[in-house]
Amino acid sequence: MGTKTVDETGADTGTKVKTDEEKVDVTKTTDADATAADEVTEHDEAEAEDEVTAQATQEGPSGVGQGAGAVVSAALGLVSLTGGWIGTVAAARETLIGQLETASNAGVAQQIKEVYGDAWQTSALWAGLFALAALIVGVVVLARPAFGAPGRPQAAWIKSVAWGGVALGVIGLLLAVLKYTDALLSLPSAS
Repeated sequence: MGTKTVDETGADTGTKVKTDEEKVDVTKTTDADATAADEVTEHDEAEAEDEVTAQATQEGPSGVGQGAGAVVSAALGLVSLTGGWIGTVAAARETLIGQLETASNAGVAQQIKEVYGDAWQTSALWAGLFALAALIVGVVVLARPAFGAPGRPQAAWIKSVAWGGVALGVIGLLLAVLKYTDALLSLPSAS
């Protein structure tokens, strides 16, 4: 493979000249070393990602449930203010029952109460239930860090949305109570 060089005097200098085949072998070895280094780097990166994932798992939940709870609280509070499908159907049912049970010879005040008053109170009752649910869910979301992972702070947007749900729940509950007791928008008098 290698040849010895002989200088002009014919003495062997002992230096070896590499042939093209040996140069190729050196190149292949260098490429193999680079590939092995890349594999080690990829292996190290994979181990680092596994460590990050394991650390995140050990740290606790990511707060997705709390965020969902905050959004649900705000949505329930909004439904309590605007009225929901369940409240509308229940009020329509009460109206129908009032029409069926009211005698045709009943007075105007009795007809107003049976046909419209009961439906009004049913609508207020359902709005109050949605408001109460919004209030409870919002308070649970806000209190969760104290019982779960106290060292881990809650995201600011979760707190904001949960407080919004609590506020909408309080307002909806107040309006529902006022509507149910006829303190707000009471039924008209028959006289």
